[in-house]
Amino acid sequence: MEDAAQEKQIHVTIQGAAQESKFTESAGKAIGNQQSSVPLLNQHKRWLLMALFALLVLFGQSAATLLGRLYYVKGGNSKWLSAFLQVAGFPILLPFLYNTKNRKNNSTEQTKPPSPIFTPFIVNSLVLLTTSSALLVLQNDDSSGSSKSSKGKYIIGFICTLLAAALCSLILSLTQFAINKILKRQRVKELFDFLIYESLVASCILLIGLFASGEWKTLTAEMNKFALGKTSYTMTLMWIAVCWQIFSIGIVGLILKVSSLFANVISTLGLPIVPILAVFMFKDKMSGVKAVAMLLAIWGFISYIYQHYLDDLESKSRKKDVSSNEISLIQN
Repeated sequence: MEDAAQEKQIHVTIQGAAQESKFTESAGKAIGNQQSSVPLLNQHKRWLLMALFALLVLFGQSAATLLGRLYYVKGGNSKWLSAFLQVAGFPILLPFLYNTKNRKNNSTEQTKPPSPIFTPFIVNSLVLLTTSSALLVLQNDDSSGSSKSSKGKYIIGFICTLLAAALCSLILSLTQFAINKILKRQRVKELFDFLIYESLVASCILLIGLFASGEWKTLTAEMNKFALGKTSYTMTLMWIAVCWQIFSIGIVGLILKVSSLFANVISTLGLPIVPILAVFMFKDKMSGVKAVAMLLAIWGFISYIYQHYLDDLESKSRKKDVSSNEISLIQN
């Protein structure tokens, strides 16, 4: 009787251990599945946001540049006003900022994206995009009357273009520094705060320049002489300001989610789009240089995106290894 009771107790103990082992294993699998699904959703969301911000940059930059050309072609002449319009559209962001402040936001502070490493694919992308931009600068487009310009003015224009590109890259890098070091938190509210305050300061400085230069005195005559009429003049200026704000949202969003280098890549990708669209809008001459520049820009963009794809695969592999180690620890 005692041997039978002892044998039954041992059997119950083994059965309980087996059930506990099964429960631990199932719990480990459930935790592993939950941990693997969350990064996957985050990765998909990140790629969607990257695509959205990139589209905003390309659309805003192309539309604003074409409208700016329309302004000058039809009789506009104010350089200070043109610069002012690039930042003056920030009031349209105020309703969005108001909504973000009133909405309860329980999201935690986002992790800062890693600094880009200059891999062969990224270097290849930068070389191709730089070559694409250089082709657009060096081309001799007879349709725009560039052949009539003197050689000295052409060299000055080329140098100014290079300096402007370097300054734009510096501004994007400083913007990323401000976001990472000064703002600390990287959420939607901080994005709109940054854009509004930055644009407000720039608008005040450019307004001072507009009045100090005396160009404001000629704006009424400029509007009256505008080839498309007063209403079209006002609408053109308004949409230029709106499109530049769309561009600003996209560029800061890319810096926020990826890096200033990626934002610069997308902005450079948009440069060859404008001459292609100008062929249809302003009846410019389509040249082989424009087509080659566009193809090089697309090739450079694909090279950069492919490097991001490889980085994501490596990140997923590391997270999968960490999850496997955690499951094995739980099972043990």
